Amino acid sequence: MADMQLIRQGARVELARRHFFSYARLMAPDFYKRSRGYLVEMCDSLQDFVKSDDDILVINEPPRHGKSRTAGLFVQWLLGKDPSIKVMTGSYNETLSTTFSKGVRNAIQEVKADPDIPVFSDVFPGVGIKQGDGAMNLWSLQGGYNNYLATSPTGTATGFGADVMIIDDLIKNAQEAFNEVALDAQWSWFVNTMLSRLESGGKIIIIMTWWSSQDLAGRALDELPVLGYKVKHISMKARQDDGTMLCEDILSRAQYERTFKTQSPEIAAANYQQKPIDQEGRLYKHFKTYDEIPRDEQGNPLFRGIFSYTDTADEGSDWLAHYVYGVYNDEAYILDVVFSQDPMEMTEPAVAQSLFENKVNAATIESNNGGRGFARQVERRLHEEYHSNVTKVQWFHNGQNKIARILSNSTWVMEHIYFPGNWRNRWPDLFDFLTRYQREGKNEHDDAPDALTGVAESVQNKVNISKRPSRRKQAKTLRRMGLV
Repeated sequence: MADMQLIRQGARVELARRHFFSYARLMAPDFYKRSRGYLVEMCDSLQDFVKSDDDILVINEPPRHGKSRTAGLFVQWLLGKDPSIKVMTGSYNETLSTTFSKGVRNAIQEVKADPDIPVFSDVFPGVGIKQGDGAMNLWSLQGGYNNYLATSPTGTATGFGADVMIIDDLIKNAQEAFNEVALDAQWSWFVNTMLSRLESGGKIIIIMTWWSSQDLAGRALDELPVLGYKVKHISMKARQDDGTMLCEDILSRAQYERTFKTQSPEIAAANYQQKPIDQEGRLYKHFKTYDEIPRDEQGNPLFRGIFSYTDTADEGSDWLAHYVYGVYNDEAYILDVVFSQDPMEMTEPAVAQSLFENKVNAATIESNNGGRGFARQVERRLHEEYHSNVTKVQWFHNGQNKIARILSNSTWVMEHIYFPGNWRNRWPDLFDFLTRYQREGKNEHDDAPDALTGVAESVQNKVNISKRPSRRKQAKTLRRMGLV
């Protein structure tokens, strides 16, 4: 009987050496049950990833479902399989990174005390921590050099190169997920520090709750493929699309529903359903795009006219938003954009050039807060620099409630305004502002949606253009201002 137990134990150990989920199950059988299919999937995905040609793996998973625990066991398994590799892990702060590091190091050092309880050395005999080189955050294996470094955005990674990099839950709470400065700092740390430490052919694993489209997971999924990285994404919702739970014995349906009643919908959706806070509450759910403008059989544009709508910057921190669009079948096709925080001496010539190059028939400029003077300067530039009388420049004062206008026109914007297929790359700031604009508050700037709403209102003939003064009166005003 004892011999059979030894044979079974030996088989389990050998399987654990080959297969990561089997290793996790051997070390923690009460948690890593085969009935928990999501854990099998996550473990298999981690193991497959290090052998694949993918560069980055992003795993989003609800709380208490074993994210950090699995990451720690995976580091153990990797080092046991290949004691020459270098692993770097990044956590929210030094305390968490140290805790993670100690957990891995202590597991490798654990001395077998009970013959029935397996330890790391059972699976990977001969692999241990180098004597005198077992600091909490930086340590080596026997025969190796600097095999493991634990760091954080406030720590250091100088002089360390990693074959495998694991980022584990960088965001502390929902408040930080709303903090654009903190999210930008984390992205900067990842791009400028962590990526520079990755060895050629190295792998990056990001395991976290997907809080925001601007957090590390969101930006990795969004921006890194554009830079040539191959990114794989695994998203696990606590409540599945068919109504079942990801794991009923970890989070039951009743617990889940109680949580959603006590937490704000956005936070609960991000935490448990991997729906970023800014995506869940955003105003514009989608934007339509086009590859080619409407043309007739001879290739001539079918637009009934080319128009523009401009909202000038009210204050120094605001943005000038200028859209040029063609109208066909009462739908607007965005042709050009100027979206800038530059001063007027730079935006005036930029808008004038946009009007001239796109042969705009009528340009509408809001006259609120200096917009009338801006309009006159743009018109003067068109006449003096481009010798153009093609564009009729008109201004008006918009006294309606800005937020109410944006909200009430949002559906029309999504259904009847088309952007170029590559608008994300052409105007990244504009794309960012529009796709993250929130339906309920939390918006630092509303210049981009405000001007886009102006486009919608113009096409629907909702803009009441003020009566323009005569050419003679305009010329007199320009002379008084010293502009002619």
